[in-house]
Amino acid sequence: MSKKVIDKKTGAKRAAQEAAKPVKSEQTAAADGTAPKKEKIDNKFYETELATLQIELVKLQEWIKHAGLKVVVIFEGRDAAGKGGVIKRITQSLNPRICRVVALGTPTERETSQWYFQRYAPHLPAAGEMVLFDRSWYNRAGVERVMGFCSDEDYREFLRSCPEFERMLVRSGIILIKYWFSVSDEEQERRFQGRITSPTKRWKLSPMDLESRKRWMEYSKAKDEMFAHTDIKQAPWYVVDADVKKRARLNCIRHLLSMIPYEDLSPEPIELPPRQDAVGYVRPPISDQTFVPKKY
Repeated sequence: MSKKVIDKKTGAKRAAQEAAKPVKSEQTAAADGTAPKKEKIDNKFYETELATLQIELVKLQEWIKHAGLKVVVIFEGRDAAGKGGVIKRITQSLNPRICRVVALGTPTERETSQWYFQRYAPHLPAAGEMVLFDRSWYNRAGVERVMGFCSDEDYREFLRSCPEFERMLVRSGIILIKYWFSVSDEEQERRFQGRITSPTKRWKLSPMDLESRKRWMEYSKAKDEMFAHTDIKQAPWYVVDADVKKRARLNCIRHLLSMIPYEDLSPEPIELPPRQDAVGYVRPPISDQTFVPKKY
């Protein structure tokens, strides 16, 4: 069967070149005027673009399975930066057996006694899988560092060993992509206020989130230190301007698609076979079944 190569010609090359450009810090982008626009995006345009990108994600999924790729995508950033929203849109149309999300909770007493990366290693992908980490081993460089949940020695050891750990992953054949979602102080405050007033979002505000508001500057310093040690050539950080959620979702998904060359393995149009005739089959009485009450 002939395969249509998606990542080809001028448009795809330009996208790959853009993706490979060095990531600018929040301060630099604001200073030189290259920061993305903050205006809201048109809803109709957003829905159309998202639907197109999600079709491409399905094609990417099939290619990952076919080619036996091992893909790890890390999502890190400020609280309320929109990481979960992007992950939800990525996985919305994908097979959870191929693309799965890992969002680990507080480590157990046993896990805290293990080699730090041991807790994350079992969740790494096998051939034909893509794993999305909703926060990852970078907890040590962020919340654990700022909140004092690890010692200075543990923290320094993480900064030394993390780049080597990631280089080992890359050498083993894993495609490692790391995203940092950057949100301004003002926008984070607005989203926090929205969570407080919304019954369906209030669960998102944990005591740790509230405590982190008091330590904004400490988190900023921790992020800068983390980037200085872990923004490596083999696995660089890609910063997503997340002040406008819908723009961030489209930009991140499009960039992810540009990072993995893939081919369109969409099957030929399928013709359904005729359904088997029910000759000789008698259904049991409907009264024998228990139905959900029809409240609507």
